[in-house]
Amino acid sequence: MSRKILVLGEARDGALRNVSFEALRAAKVAAGGGEVVGVLIGEAVQPLGSELIQYGADRVVIVEDDQLRQYTPDGFSQALLAVIDQENPNGLIFGHTAMGKDLAPRIASKLSSGLISDATAVEEIDGTLVFTRPIYSGKAFEKKIITDGLVFATVRPNNIEPLARDESRSGEVASLAVEIHTIRTIIKEVVRKASEGVDLSEAKIIVAGGRGVKSKEGFEPLQELAKVLGGAVGASRGACDADYCDYSLQIGQTGKVVTPDLYIACGISGAIQHLAGMSNSKVIVAINKDPEASIFQVADYGIVGDLFEVVPMLIEEFAAVKQ
Repeated sequence: MSRKILVLGEARDGALRNVSFEALRAAKVAAGGGEVVGVLIGEAVQPLGSELIQYGADRVVIVEDDQLRQYTPDGFSQALLAVIDQENPNGLIFGHTAMGKDLAPRIASKLSSGLISDATAVEEIDGTLVFTRPIYSGKAFEKKIITDGLVFATVRPNNIEPLARDESRSGEVASLAVEIHTIRTIIKEVVRKASEGVDLSEAKIIVAGGRGVKSKEGFEPLQELAKVLGGAVGASRGACDADYCDYSLQIGQTGKVVTPDLYIACGISGAIQHLAGMSNSKVIVAINKDPEASIFQVADYGIVGDLFEVVPMLIEEFAAVKQ
């Protein structure tokens, strides 16, 4: 079935997040040969429109306004609803990010639509769209189909492979004037606590520490290892509660859910709440002194040893390979 699907592109610091391209790939499947329309909302996002087209969008609609400088649910929902009213799509796909998780239910409510959240795969089987999503903290997966109304879903970052970038693709990038009014939320200042470098939710490699790291200083070898590997640093709730690091690094049921290609767990016991946030990683390496630690039950590779001895050796070996 041919459909028109809108994809909300998400920009950060003047660049598109990788989940925008993953959402485009999912939209291509959902469109069934129909049109995929990218949507960009913000301030000075016009230059990013051509990049969405190169990754699969057929055309792009831009909504720019000074009041859209920072994300607010009021402002972005007004802008997006105006685009939806103009385009009359058959479906919408967002990234399952902090913004997507906040905005998608609001839009679904306004449209009296259902919503499939946190999809990790989308496929068409015998003419029916099938979405896969985790349930029970990632212990099982369910298949969902939409029998009526809008196809509306959010996709988990780092699960759907984007289409290859094709710089020869071209398409219309048009602006839509929208009057933004009654903004009840005003962003006065943005204080970033997340670590610099690779975005944790989209990182291909994550080095995470738990209570076994013992201190703030204990995270320094992990940060060095992540830097050598070109990855990001994460943490268990135990490490965050102990004030070894900021809660912005927390991975787990009450933190971020990540699915990197490689997850290195250092001094993490493997509590079920933490496993809910990382158990779907493609390769898991566990480093722990306790051979009975639960983390070894989900790990692909286990190293029984002191992380303060093992991690420096890994840094040395990986650094030597990269030279």
